[in-house]
Amino acid sequence: MLDLFTIRQAHGRLEDLDVVLAGDLRYGRTVHSLSHALARFNCRIVLASPELLRMPREIVDDLRASGASVVETTDLYGSLDAADVVYMTRIQKERFADEDEYIKVAGAYKLHVKHLGEVRQDMIVMHPLPRVDEIHPSVDETRHARYFEQAFNGVVTRMALLCRLLGVDVPGGEA
Repeated sequence: MLDLFTIRQAHGRLEDLDVVLAGDLRYGRTVHSLSHALARFNCRIVLASPELLRMPREIVDDLRASGASVVETTDLYGSLDAADVVYMTRIQKERFADEDEYIKVAGAYKLHVKHLGEVRQDMIVMHPLPRVDEIHPSVDETRHARYFEQAFNGVVTRMALLCRLLGVDVPGGEA
């Protein structure tokens, strides 16, 4: 929900966006639910990951069955120029039983400011945090970085939901 809020805040809409979900799509929980939500808004979804960390087949099949436009690729950098949103995820070492498998994919995608030269002016970069090395700190100072704002939005979104569930009236808020 907070991811959708952040996207809408940046683009003024959720419909008909080009969204790249990148990194650990196999184990990353946020991308599983976000992909289903994006499909409801007729977004074009690019799934960029190493082969070992592809989105689970049943999720891809569900997305396509719902009519979503889904492209799977290992080429993150070639997907950036058309994107409205790039949603990076970290590769989670703790999910690997075999450290050699982790080493094969660790650091597979590292978004650096040099990769942002040809992107859309209003493209945003998101990340569920914490990050490891998949987004270089040089990206933090660009207009594209929205992950810190995204984290803040998580706090206010949860506060609003709790107020709503508990029936708390918020001054200036709508019932």
